[in-house]
Amino acid sequence: MADLSTDVRQIKGIGEQRAKALGKLGIFTLRDLISWFPRKYDDRTELKRIADLVPGESACVAAMIASSPTVAHIRKGMDLVKVRAVDDSGVLDVTFFNQTWLKNNLRQGETYIFYGRAEGNLLRRQMASPVVEPADRREVTGRIVPIYPLTAGVSQLVLSRSIRQGLDECADILPDALPDEVRQAHHLCRIGYAYENIHFPESAEALDLARRRLAFEELFLFTIGLKRLRRRREAVQAEPCHYVDMFAFYDRLPFLLTDAQRRCVDEALADMERSTPMNRLCQGDVGSGKTMVAAACVYFMVKNGRQAALMAPTEILAQQHYAGLSPLLEPLGIRCALLTGSAPAREKRAIAASLAAGEVDFIIGTHALLSQGVDFRDLGLVVTDEQHRFGVAQRAALAAKGQHPHTLVMSATPIPRTLALILYGDLDVSVIDQLPPGRKPIETYAVPGSYHPRVYQFLRKLVSQGRQAYIVCPMVEENDELPDERKAVTAYAEKLQAEVFPDLRVSFVHGKMKPREKDAVMAAFAAGEADILVSTTVIEVGVDVPNAAVMVIENAERFGLSQLHQLRGRVGRGAHQSYCILISDNQNDETRQRLKVMTKTSDGFKIAEEDLRLRGPGDFFGQRQHGLPGLRVADIGCDTRLLQEAQAAAEALLARDPELTTCPATAARVAELFAQNADTLN
Repeated sequence: MADLSTDVRQIKGIGEQRAKALGKLGIFTLRDLISWFPRKYDDRTELKRIADLVPGESACVAAMIASSPTVAHIRKGMDLVKVRAVDDSGVLDVTFFNQTWLKNNLRQGETYIFYGRAEGNLLRRQMASPVVEPADRREVTGRIVPIYPLTAGVSQLVLSRSIRQGLDECADILPDALPDEVRQAHHLCRIGYAYENIHFPESAEALDLARRRLAFEELFLFTIGLKRLRRRREAVQAEPCHYVDMFAFYDRLPFLLTDAQRRCVDEALADMERSTPMNRLCQGDVGSGKTMVAAACVYFMVKNGRQAALMAPTEILAQQHYAGLSPLLEPLGIRCALLTGSAPAREKRAIAASLAAGEVDFIIGTHALLSQGVDFRDLGLVVTDEQHRFGVAQRAALAAKGQHPHTLVMSATPIPRTLALILYGDLDVSVIDQLPPGRKPIETYAVPGSYHPRVYQFLRKLVSQGRQAYIVCPMVEENDELPDERKAVTAYAEKLQAEVFPDLRVSFVHGKMKPREKDAVMAAFAAGEADILVSTTVIEVGVDVPNAAVMVIENAERFGLSQLHQLRGRVGRGAHQSYCILISDNQNDETRQRLKVMTKTSDGFKIAEEDLRLRGPGDFFGQRQHGLPGLRVADIGCDTRLLQEAQAAAEALLARDPELTTCPATAARVAELFAQNADTLN
């Protein structure tokens, strides 16, 4: 009999090849398979007549094949199958790309169900590559159909059938992580019903019940994990720091800190003077000065006779921090070093030896700091920059190189304070809600695609003045496969270079590149060796290029407001007036309202609130970003009320049973979800 840890290869109907393809998605066990939740749903329950199809909208239609399908060979690698279908209201011309086998499968005189996007006009309706199946065998129409994230070699149908087989295998063995009294008190369905209807919903109402149950469970377990994590951390004893006169540090700065920066520094120093380790999030908008808060904490710690480390997500960002902080701190007697993966082996060994001997006070680096052989004499402070690029486990791995060091994590993702307190339940939160004086606001404009010639002319003008520009392309999905950002970015960059800016230097960067390649492109751009950088959102968190004065964002409607704000923050970092141009042809009222927000305010926290109000924070609260496990169904922004319910239930359970001895299924599931953070939870 199968259990949830059973290898998917042992499940009936899933052979070696299919298991290998599923492995690309991270699906290896039965638990992985049934927990691969849909990213959206298509409602294919309603059948429309051909005459009622609306161009631009997807719909199901039942129609009879009126003539034998024909095949046209367009060019190498492109064959078209064309067929005409009819019902009592009209004619539908259907085209299939590279599906020549359909010529023999679609039979004249028989009725089929077509699901796809209607095109054409009132006189002639059309569909391109719709889903099609016989009217008497409806597997992917006539119901609410889940749409899953895919990878090469795994189609929607293959994945759906695999999940069906997985659910059948474990229907009687699914443990319920919610205690019965919690489930009943909050009117939640049973776990088996939830899994069945999240994948194969009987109705829209059943889907809502399933989603609410699974979202509540995630938030409930998430809260318990964070509460236990905080409780165990608070039980840890640390050597308190002594008072340090910070005048020498502040006097060394070429500017005055803002009141918000000073407040954050004071909160952090007060933490470090206690007998429990600091575990603080410093959250501030792009350009608000989080790095100076970190520098103050480093100065304070080193003057207490201990070492400090700052971990950045990329080599170029680590190099930038080193270039900015070492000239500030070394005249104050703080010995600084830089350690990255690309450093020569001899240099790495020398730095590691100096660090272990206590001859380096402050080290800045990348994941290289986590390497075996990198040891500290007395690590007292760990700072992680752009914390959403690191998981909790990575932060913990660096902290494990010291005896309960203090931890400061920095994030430029604007999150409303109440949500931050919930999301980072294991952290205390400081917010820098001021920008340094004298920072010029970035002028932001939202324009349609017809403005491209004017935008390009504007870019050329700025480049002629010595400035540089970013152009960001969204990743466009096709046929429900994972988008190929490499093709989108390289094709656009090549077009710009050949047709629009043949006399300028156009470079590109995308997420498919190796980290070293990305760093090299960004470093060259920062050095002024390119005029225009075409990119996906890989530059959302990146190196400062004070000379970059314009950010153009194509198809801006595809991004969340907070993501647009992060991208905009890549410019406006120097003395020059900077601009952000949002290009979108989408006429949807909500889209226009969202983009208007960007043109009216530069306050990241206001933008975050508006993003939550308009559509929830799915874009900037993804699992990768906050580095916490288990949130596959819940959306912290949209499910705020549900989260509050789950929090209250979790706190009540922990109050009466701190070790969860009466709820073994709950304890086991929490441990499983937080297994990646075992060092900090156990």
